[in-house]
Amino acid sequence: MTTTQVEFTETELLADHVIEEPLVAEGVLCHGGFTDDGTYVSPRTLNRWPAIGSWEAQRRNRSGHDPIDIPLETWPESFPNVDQTRFLIGQGAPESTISALTRIGTVEGFGGILRMLPVPDFSRCFLEDVRGTATDHIGRGLFEAHARDEAGFEDVAGHDQMWFVARDIAFEHPVTEDQTAVMLNRMGIPSAPGPQGPVATGPSRPPVAERWLPATIPGDLETVVRRMVGLLLIEISAFHGFIWAEAILGDKDLVAGDGAGGTLVSYIRQDETPHVAWLKTALSEMRDFTWVGTDGSRHQGEKMISTVMDRALFESVNLRRPEQLTMLVREVEVSLAGRSDAADVMAEMLSLGSVHQRPDGTWADRSDHRSPLPN
Repeated sequence: MTTTQVEFTETELLADHVIEEPLVAEGVLCHGGFTDDGTYVSPRTLNRWPAIGSWEAQRRNRSGHDPIDIPLETWPESFPNVDQTRFLIGQGAPESTISALTRIGTVEGFGGILRMLPVPDFSRCFLEDVRGTATDHIGRGLFEAHARDEAGFEDVAGHDQMWFVARDIAFEHPVTEDQTAVMLNRMGIPSAPGPQGPVATGPSRPPVAERWLPATIPGDLETVVRRMVGLLLIEISAFHGFIWAEAILGDKDLVAGDGAGGTLVSYIRQDETPHVAWLKTALSEMRDFTWVGTDGSRHQGEKMISTVMDRALFESVNLRRPEQLTMLVREVEVSLAGRSDAADVMAEMLSLGSVHQRPDGTWADRSDHRSPLPN
């Protein structure tokens, strides 16, 4: 029997390490900071990391099952990739890179919506006792910590602003607020002007009404699980983006800032690691639990979680990836608009990667990353 702490207050899960120096970039106060030896420490991890470790150890001891895992190779690399991006910047066409960084920062800001998601009473959703689990702390600190990491809190910037700062360092403040709004609208991300630039108003997709799970599963439970699975897929696939961004923004011969933009992205990557960890632990707990329907019916958690994950993965790889490629190609075309050599530059850029245009005009990766259609 373990004596490791598994119950935490929200205040404990939001607590920071004592730092010697705050992280300030381009005059922007960012979360996190540095210890006396210069080591960067992620925000809100004083107790959150130990808590995740305790919950995962407890879960594994109870069930004996490995945690849920999705290999990064499930998703193709970033497009344009590192070589393609270096080529475009070298050809005097950095605009698609600037738009990509702007899009990433804006989408990060959507993470603040997480704190508004209604959380069910998990003790009524599962047959097993959920006390002292990551699941039981979703609405008691985990969602809030995640939201603050992504969208910032009060006067301290989170990942949304940190991506903008990294962009501004590398490309020397390349866009105005009006230009940013136009860029985001072109990429299907509506925005409204705010005190620090465009503020995302949310994704343009309508809310999903279709149920993926049996009708007796509480609707708010399915909503939370689907959001968590979606977050996990985004968080894991985002590591392709970190590889790309650190390589480009850290290249002192390619962009401005003497590598500082890449360093800032490395801090964001470190901050995202506990996001993947807590989501995997909580979803693995739910997979190990027995789910209780509103009519008292019982459902294997493994079936419920696999249903959601298979469907979400299918949509991510088979539906959203082609949509994203179309948008990204359009951004490259915009960056080359008006140039007499636009077609030649586009052709040479495409030759450096795996993305190609199909006979029907759609864009796809040459390597097959498609996920099978779930039953």
